[in-house]
Amino acid sequence: MRRLLSAVLAGCECIARMKSGKRVALRMPRIAFGLLLAGIAQSALAFDLDQLSAQLGKPEVVRGHFIQEKHLRALPQPLTSRGRFVLSRDQGLLWLLERPLQQDYRIDAQGIARRSEQGWQLVVQQSASAQQNRLFLAVLKGDSSGLRQDFELSLSGSAEAWTLDLTPRSVLLKQVFNAIHISGGALVQRIELQETQGDSTVLRLEDSQPGQALSDAERHDFQK
Repeated sequence: MRRLLSAVLAGCECIARMKSGKRVALRMPRIAFGLLLAGIAQSALAFDLDQLSAQLGKPEVVRGHFIQEKHLRALPQPLTSRGRFVLSRDQGLLWLLERPLQQDYRIDAQGIARRSEQGWQLVVQQSASAQQNRLFLAVLKGDSSGLRQDFELSLSGSAEAWTLDLTPRSVLLKQVFNAIHISGGALVQRIELQETQGDSTVLRLEDSQPGQALSDAERHDFQK
């Protein structure tokens, strides 16, 4: 940063072509100089991955609705599902599917569980599916350190409107995804997963609201 400012200050006195055998110093107007310094200060404070992680990880609880579209090459229209979600910074994710059928899921450090009449039952998963679940939680929580292990990350935009592009690094994920694109503002708003076989999934998180604590029923679901 110091070198950049020095270069700008040096450039404020521009040397023109030789005139009458003397060099003529052209001084940058004060307003233009101030605008240039403001631009440099803004670039020095550019929105980065650490700031994004802190922003997304700040709420203790996030609640909202989701619309998930599965685009399959063999079908002319996407398969659409809708429901609600509850994201807990410390506990995990409740994924409450409402349409086209009703089914409750829980994703946490132990894996994915499905609610049945007997209670929560762990779903047997292949290693790729388990890794995708960890990825999903890392994305929603803004855990960039976890994402860096498996992806090349490219962030653009500002705190109010940002886009994060993920390119798979591990061999396993390269077999599943070409790329993942995430965008949002204060919270994640859209996730697009582009699969190697040409299919894709678009997930839109709507009406998301931060909260201070889980309800008694939500806490009970995470503890069972």
